[in-house]
Amino acid sequence: MPKKLHIKKGDTVMVIAGNSKGQQGRVLLVNKNTLRAIVESVNMVSKHAKPSNDNPQGGIIHKESPIHISNLMVVDASGKATRIGRRIDDKKNKLVRFSKKTGEVIK
Repeated sequence: MPKKLHIKKGDTVMVIAGNSKGQQGRVLLVNKNTLRAIVESVNMVSKHAKPSNDNPQGGIIHKESPIHISNLMVVDASGKATRIGRRIDDKKNKLVRFSKKTGEVIK
């Protein structure tokens, strides 16, 4: 069984290493088996596509490439990258993620 990850689909993250270092984007997809995530408009690659029914023109397509989750940090409400912790919420008795920098609960 794959372990729990610190990022989820829909989180805003910052890239902390690699060619896209410093860029921010929203997580579109997380693959728990390969520990990689696709982040909106980050780690862009050019793909040469042959003409097909979907793309009759063909040509060069720019798309996001997966990036390893160890190179990503969640951005909290203040706009800064932060580490993530988990704790039981007192009101709802549910496990919630919180920012270790500010202590706020991350939605």
